[in-house]
Amino acid sequence: MIKLGADGIKEITPPLSDADVESLKAGDRVRITGVLYTARDAAHGRLMPLIERGEKLPIDVRGQIIYYTGPSPARPGEIVGSIGPTTASRMDKYTPALLKLGLKGTMGKGYRGQTVKDALRQYKGVY
Repeated sequence: MIKLGADGIKEITPPLSDADVESLKAGDRVRITGVLYTARDAAHGRLMPLIERGEKLPIDVRGQIIYYTGPSPARPGEIVGSIGPTTASRMDKYTPALLKLGLKGTMGKGYRGQTVKDALRQYKGVY
């Protein structure tokens, strides 16, 4: 769901619909609340065999957003360390299959390959 906040920022709460994604334009300022999944190439590599076998994924990706993050060690007494973006193009070989299953958004840094750009258009996703 997307609403326009009083400050002019688009407020995004997954799950997202096709219409939600189509309402976004390059350069929009957004504020995401709710569930945001994090994963990088190792996690994607575990999802692909499940997708290829037609098995259920451990998360329902329909309408969801995945933030490509790199891990950092947790400080003593903390559960997780700081989280920051990692290179999105490393997930390019996995992204079209996830978009086909209904994933609506990805976040990371850097460029996306043409195959991903085409899949984003075809399945109405956003990067």
